[in-house]
Amino acid sequence: MKKLAVLTSGGDAPGMNACIRATVRRAHNRGLFIFGVRKGYEGLIDNDFVELKSSDVSNIIQRGGTILHSARSDRFLTEEGRARAASNLKKRKVEGLVIIGGDGSFRGADALRIEYAIPVVGVPATIDNDLWGTDLTIGFDTAVNTALDAIDKVRDTAAAHDRLFIVEVMGRSAGFIALEVGVGGGAEAVLIPETETDLEGICSKVKGRISRGRTSNILVVAEGDEAGNAFEIARKIEDISGLKSRITVLGHVQRGGSPTAADRVLASKLGWAAVDALLEGAWPCMVGEINSEITRYPLADSWTKRKKLDPLLLTLSENL
Repeated sequence: MKKLAVLTSGGDAPGMNACIRATVRRAHNRGLFIFGVRKGYEGLIDNDFVELKSSDVSNIIQRGGTILHSARSDRFLTEEGRARAASNLKKRKVEGLVIIGGDGSFRGADALRIEYAIPVVGVPATIDNDLWGTDLTIGFDTAVNTALDAIDKVRDTAAAHDRLFIVEVMGRSAGFIALEVGVGGGAEAVLIPETETDLEGICSKVKGRISRGRTSNILVVAEGDEAGNAFEIARKIEDISGLKSRITVLGHVQRGGSPTAADRVLASKLGWAAVDALLEGAWPCMVGEINSEITRYPLADSWTKRKKLDPLLLTLSENL
C-alpha cells in the first residue's frame, strides 16, 4: 500500500482528533501518503479529500470534536452513493481506508469492502461503549467523567433542597454510561435498557431513605430505558408515590470537551494499530484493546456480537 485515507463518521466522540493524529503520523512513519476525508461518507461521495501532513495534526490531541468533521449520510445507504464513494477512492489510488466511528459507520465500510474490494479497518469511537471487541471505546471515559461532574453538582443542589433528582444520560440501547456514572456518583438507582426497571421498588427505596433523613436522592437513567425517558419516569414515580422530581437531561454536553488522558492514550494506540492492520493484511477488522492488549476482530463482530455490562457494576449499583 502507498496511499491511505481516514475519516470520522457518525456521532462525534472526544478523542477522535487524537486518533486522527496517530493514524496520520503512523502512516507517515511507514512511508505512506494519507488523505483525510471531510464529513465522513458524505465527503467520500462529494470527493472532499485533503492531504494530511504530519504538521497538519499538530496541536489537536487535546481538542474535542473532529477536525475532519462528521456527518450521517443517507446517500451512502444507496448503491449509487457507494459507487461514487468507491470511484473517488480509486481515482485517487487510495488502497486502504481507516474509519473512526461506531457500528453504523463500520457497516458502511464493510459494504464498500464487499462491493468494491476496498480494504477497511474500523477504530471504535463512540461514547456509548457498546461495540464488541474492545474493553473501552474512544470517548467513553470522557463522557463518563463529564456526566459524573454534572451529577456531583446536582447532588449538592439535591442535598440543599431535600429533593429527588432524575439525571438522564445518553444511551439509547446501552446502559454503559448510566451504570458507570451511577456507581461513581452514588446514585440511589440506575435505570438502563439491559435490565427490567422496577419503579415501585425504586419508589419504596427512595421513600425509605427519606424517612431515615437522607437529604439527597438521585436516580440515573439511560435515555433508552424501557420505562421511558426522565420526564416519563418522573411522571410515573409521582403517580406511584407522590414524590415530585427535578429533572436534568445532560444530552450532547456528554459528547463535548477535551478528552481525558485515558481517551487520548487509547485513541493514539488504536489509530497507530489501524494503519498496521491495513499494511499487514488483517482487514476487514476492528482494532480494539482488551486487558491492555491490542486486538483485531472481524469487523462484523462489532455489530453481530453483543457487548455485556460488567456484572460486578450491576451488583454494586443495586446494593451500594
